[in-house]
Amino acid sequence: MAHLKSAIKKAERSEELAKRNKAYKSKVKRAIKDALESLTVESTKSAISVIDKAGTKGFIQKNAARRQKSRIARKTNAAQAAKN
Repeated sequence: MAHLKSAIKKAERSEELAKRNKAYKSKVKRAIKDALESLTVESTKSAISVIDKAGTKGFIQKNAARRQKSRIARKTNAAQAAKN
């Protein structure tokens, strides 16, 4: 356990940030899962929006965000093409 006041504050802040990161990462995973399950344009747009925000804010790496968006878009486009 930390003894210094600044170390205590640092530990508390670290816990807060860990909770926030975990919540946002689970939000991203849920959006990806929903988009891949339904493969509709609306779910894809909402998932891409969530992924963009996560990549911009640093919750996930930018290249990982781009890769996920590309995968979702490819699968959605393939599903839409197969439908028509």
